[in-house]
Amino acid sequence: MTDFTATKRMFHLPEGMTYLDGNSLGPLPLATPQRVGQTLQDEWAEMVITGWNRAEWIHQPARLGDRIGRLIGAPEGTCVVGDTLSIKVFQALAAALALRPDRKVVLSDTGNFPSDLYIAQGLLGALGQDLELRVVAPEEVADHITDEIAVLMLTEVDYRTGRKHDMAALTAKAHGAGAITVWDLAHSAGALPVDVTGAKADFAVGCTYKFLNGGPGAPAFIFVAPQHAMQARPILAGWLGHAAPFAFEAAYRPADGIARMRVGTPPIIQMAALEAALNIWDHVDMNDLRTRSIELSERFIHAVTQACPDLTLASPTDPAQRGSQVSFHFHEGYAAMQAVIARGIIGDFRAPDIMRFGITPLYLDEADIDHAAAQIAEVINSKEWDRPEFKVRAAVT
Repeated sequence: MTDFTATKRMFHLPEGMTYLDGNSLGPLPLATPQRVGQTLQDEWAEMVITGWNRAEWIHQPARLGDRIGRLIGAPEGTCVVGDTLSIKVFQALAAALALRPDRKVVLSDTGNFPSDLYIAQGLLGALGQDLELRVVAPEEVADHITDEIAVLMLTEVDYRTGRKHDMAALTAKAHGAGAITVWDLAHSAGALPVDVTGAKADFAVGCTYKFLNGGPGAPAFIFVAPQHAMQARPILAGWLGHAAPFAFEAAYRPADGIARMRVGTPPIIQMAALEAALNIWDHVDMNDLRTRSIELSERFIHAVTQACPDLTLASPTDPAQRGSQVSFHFHEGYAAMQAVIARGIIGDFRAPDIMRFGITPLYLDEADIDHAAAQIAEVINSKEWDRPEFKVRAAVT
């Protein structure tokens, strides 16, 4: 049984702040500064370049990949960490397309994160060959999986609304039509139980700075199903994905398995921060996390909808169909969110009109939920949001 009171004590939570934005950036684990300091002082400072061997920096991407793999149902040796999520989406989509060279269509949905769609547009445009990105409404995806589709590329949990796709069912339908699947777990990993093996996903990618609390700029991960590991073609043929990086051969030979999905030099300091964050997950049962997330989400939805008739729930009412976030439509959503933030309740805004709140049981409890709901109600019902300073758009919303 997970002790969420204990996990809350593992984070630095600023005084006077109720943090409901872990779906954008997780807060600082208390152990992170010491772990990063160790990398700076004991490893980089004292070992310098010998840290690649003595501190085993070179093996960190695989080691952390296996730790994330345990959270997403991936077998050992099928997940690796490094680079950014955009690069990992690019790699996975390119490798998936190469497995279906006779097909021309990548299917995605309007709930996918725009960056994933931009990556697909850029890749397909560069490859030519009359490739097409077909984007449909989330609820229409299943109806558009046909034998035209080369790759089904989806984000499991919609970044705006929190709507959750059925990974297993859609993957099964895609496979039945002969397509390959690429799943983005940016809003899933660390938010709810994920089983890429049980769902038979072909590729999966995700970031580590949201629910996994790895810090701003924390590296991404990629999973490749075992049956594709030796066939997946890494379009970014990076030095550290070579079969023998220190042989310095002129021609590229891909490493065996998931190691071929490594590209550039891993971000060692960021990986140290991520390692400290992952230690928290050794104390967490994902099913307990999911149960607690639903309890807190339902409490939040009930409190806000009862007190704020001007807000409309944008997330699914059925908790089984949601990730670990709750979103509301409001015609002045940006200004309202700024007013809420000014009261110490941290959520965020997503265009065109969504107020979004991450429900993260590792460091939120009933008192936090109740306090946040009460503050939101005061802002909305008093029209506190209708002040000029709250309508000035910042660079990051």
